[in-house]
Amino acid sequence: MYFVYDIGGTFIKFALMEQNGTIKMKDKFPTTAKSAEELVRQMVEKWLPYKQEVTGIAVSCPGVVNTETGVIYQGGSLVFMHEKNLAEMLARECHVPVVLQNDAKSAALAELWLGVAKDVDSAAILTLGSGVGGGIIMSGKLQSGFHLMAGEVSFIETSFDTEKLRGKFFGRTGSAVELIKRIATKKNLADKKDGEQVFALINEGDEEALTIFDDYIYRLASQVLNIQYLIDPEIIAIGGGISAQPIVAERLNEAIEEIKAKNPFHAASPKIISCRFRNDANLYGALYNFFLQKVG
Repeated sequence: MYFVYDIGGTFIKFALMEQNGTIKMKDKFPTTAKSAEELVRQMVEKWLPYKQEVTGIAVSCPGVVNTETGVIYQGGSLVFMHEKNLAEMLARECHVPVVLQNDAKSAALAELWLGVAKDVDSAAILTLGSGVGGGIIMSGKLQSGFHLMAGEVSFIETSFDTEKLRGKFFGRTGSAVELIKRIATKKNLADKKDGEQVFALINEGDEEALTIFDDYIYRLASQVLNIQYLIDPEIIAIGGGISAQPIVAERLNEAIEEIKAKNPFHAASPKIISCRFRNDANLYGALYNFFLQKVG
């Protein structure tokens, strides 16, 4: 058995999983730690009841991750994890092998292992959440890049001010959380994070909601075309909670065709599909990463 963690900015999920990906137990706890040491204590506490069964620990986490050393850089929403070796810290407490992977790359690995990228040669996996996570698969393998930042599409600049020398990032314009917040604010919804209510409005054809949604989709479509030109993947798979809404992939495909019709120089025809895994993607991907690192 393997103990798998998915460290997020709001919650930390954990699961007991079999080698084939079967989840035997799954739970979560709030992300309240303010230091690396406190985080490790919380994680070990959840592992203890299962320690006799566990032969390895896999972790999905924010930040730039060196999968060979277990060191995290930047740390994403957990800034205190910068330059901390979480793999070493956990292994010291649990006495089993520990392997780490970036959260967006974990989501991509889930699709490569058991999802929509299983039988393709190349793919770009875009996870729409608080930002935009990315994973690039070429020749059936996840790409890390020289600086471990391949697929970090959140940092793609969508516009640039030459006077201020600052731009807007795709992580903001492509954020599903920001989309939901914009529509919820426009419609005076009590809960600004209520994605279900927001998409109910979109699917019902609410004019104000659709205007904001279409603006979001067109901006997403322009970056999808850029990615298609850059790496020319066989598929581009859209993940994250909103990918469960059929209208997202449908409208994205329509938007790309509309953009191409207005710009005859466009030759790219990206194949857009929805990811298989959503909320548990990082758990599956982290486990698969364990096998890749420890077995090869």
